[in-house]
Amino acid sequence: MIKLINAHYLGDFRVALTFSDGREGVFHGHDLLQRTGPLLVPLREESYFKRVFIDAGALCWPNGLELSPQRLYETCISLVAG
Repeated sequence: MIKLINAHYLGDFRVALTFSDGREGVFHGHDLLQRTGPLLVPLREESYFKRVFIDAGALCWPNGLELSPQRLYETCISLVAG
């Protein structure tokens, strides 16, 4: 099972990610923020978005939003590789 082991905010709603297998990728939050939902509203403020942290191997924010490490792995690694 893949997990996140490091997340570093890069600016402009982007987060550098390191996964448990050593691979790295970049999460582009602008794509996520095109969606709707009450948990996404606070993330539209960059000062809140950059409060990102890892909990139990997933990418999280203080309001309870949690992104699957497997899904992030699939999308972020392919961006770096492509």
